[in-house]
Amino acid sequence: MNPAKSPDVPQPPVIGKVSHHSIEMSWMNGENKSPTGPAEHRTHFSVEQMDPKTHTFSSIYIGYSTRHLVEELKSSTYYSFRLMVTRPSGECSFSPAVSVFTNREPFNGKNLHQALNRENEQELTTVLQSGVVNVDVNDKMGLTPLMVAAQKGFTSLADILVKHGADINKRDSTGKNSLMQACYSGHLDMVKYLRNCGSTWQSRDTDGCSPLHWAVDGGHLPVITFLIQDGCEVDVMDKVSLWTPLMRVSAISGNAAVACVLLQAGADVNVRDKAGKTPLMVAVLNNHVELVKLLLDSGADQHLKNEYGAGAADMAKAFGRQNIMNLLDKISMEDSNRLTSTEQFCYGDKK
Repeated sequence: MNPAKSPDVPQPPVIGKVSHHSIEMSWMNGENKSPTGPAEHRTHFSVEQMDPKTHTFSSIYIGYSTRHLVEELKSSTYYSFRLMVTRPSGECSFSPAVSVFTNREPFNGKNLHQALNRENEQELTTVLQSGVVNVDVNDKMGLTPLMVAAQKGFTSLADILVKHGADINKRDSTGKNSLMQACYSGHLDMVKYLRNCGSTWQSRDTDGCSPLHWAVDGGHLPVITFLIQDGCEVDVMDKVSLWTPLMRVSAISGNAAVACVLLQAGADVNVRDKAGKTPLMVAVLNNHVELVKLLLDSGADQHLKNEYGAGAADMAKAFGRQNIMNLLDKISMEDSNRLTSTEQFCYGDKK
């Protein structure tokens, strides 16, 4: 049988609810006969917390209440407390110390994205299996974990996310989905994986751009080739400027190798945008000399005019594109010579 404790030694605080950042505690007030009476007739209490480095105690609460909530604590950390009781007589006594271990902080979206960015499959799985984190939670850039995986080419992590319910059709603020992210970043394995999961080439962002538009912007030939072989429409237009992927090449990168793949797949070399411009005109405006040559060799018509009546030669002259002007003049002269040769062949010398 345990010996009774001395009435002069208070019991330690009774620990109530413990979270990752707070601890509830209470204590008995049996000695306080008049808890609401005059202060001189009341027992008051002080909750003291121990400093783990110095092992000294300091007060975190002083008053007449018999309960206290300690907040702003660290998760997964030991804390020690004791109770000092001061009776109306002025006599003070201390309780034994009581130690408490705060809970681990609940998983959240930040933990999920951190696991993904560390490419840690086990950590990612642990967070998802906790059941408290939305698999499609956005990071501060508005991207879901699957979008980030698509950008980085983390195919095995993408598979974990999809198996835990990630939405392959989720879009960011500009309307790009994970497939577009993978196409732009050039991760062919990821592109194939998302296609197998049901992602479609018909998806569009807020400007009406397709996955092929984004693959072309990224300049990744294997991805572009796969998209075309997989049935992606090569002359798909956005809904803002009516630009096809070939027009995007003319306007942005000027990448002749990308343009060559598109042209070999049947891209319309003389397609017109909303303002009546052709890929040739746009390439001239952006001084993409190699692309201009490729487009001309592929049948681009330099005599076409935009809605303001200006053609490729007019634009080259207006912006002082001398190399391009020389190229256009050369093509015009060759066309003229071919016409003269044809006339001589058909009609002979009339002199």
